[in-house]
Amino acid sequence: MKRNIQTAPAKVNLALDILGRRPDGYHEMRMVMQTVSLRDTVTLEEAGEGFSLSARGIALPEGKTLEQRAAEAFFAVLGRPVPGLRVTLEKRIPAYAGLGGGSADVAALLRLLRARYAPDMLREALEAVGGQIGSDMSFCVRGGAALAEGRGERLTDLPPLPDCRFVICKPDFDLPTGPMFARLRFDRSLPHPDVSGCAAALERGDLEGLARHVGNVFEAVLEPEERREIETIKETLLRKGALAAAMSGSGPAVFGLFAPSADTAGAAEELKRRYAQVFEAEPVGRLL
Repeated sequence: MKRNIQTAPAKVNLALDILGRRPDGYHEMRMVMQTVSLRDTVTLEEAGEGFSLSARGIALPEGKTLEQRAAEAFFAVLGRPVPGLRVTLEKRIPAYAGLGGGSADVAALLRLLRARYAPDMLREALEAVGGQIGSDMSFCVRGGAALAEGRGERLTDLPPLPDCRFVICKPDFDLPTGPMFARLRFDRSLPHPDVSGCAAALERGDLEGLARHVGNVFEAVLEPEERREIETIKETLLRKGALAAAMSGSGPAVFGLFAPSADTAGAAEELKRRYAQVFEAEPVGRLL
């Protein structure tokens, strides 16, 4: 089999709210999500027996990876064993950043498997396979702009973003998702971003209106040192012309949303004087 390649775009959360803990242990969420052009690359080949995964730019965890679990779930739906597969990741999306890099890689692999082994599989069926592996993988399979509800798997397509640009900066620390959820306390003091307002502005094609509703509930549970770093990045982005700035996902990556005429290169260059991981990006449309 020839080598097949898919790009794996990162995502940003334009608005992220968490409503509470569900009886199944997950959290009830409402988010406006958008794929962006910062991306990894996933390569798939048939080779020998078993499943192998290699990665350039990141250390792999021990044991069965999410990619292997996804391949097993995919072929279970087809009712056939997993063939010998070799998967290679070329990483550019920072890990533990709130940008969905791991989910994006799994989603790209699922799109590759569908194209090769089950081209007639409905998109919804492939998203359901992704949803077995992680809460935001259904969105990462689909891409574009969407309102995500439930634990993140219930998606409503939204219109493409108006022409705009992003600058994304990850500070030099990680914020693993599980511990960030554990910090949440659902009382009246927790500020809730206006996710509906964000989605409505996107429906209107109103970039400035959307910017007014950008926000992330996880910023309310940052520790003081984390908050200072996040606020420093946000202030730099806003001073350099961003319409809005917020942390993405459970962090700590921060994005700035810019009008298309803004000097994103200048904003990125200023951040690069202090931070190693700074990226310019654009919105990406539907992937499937």
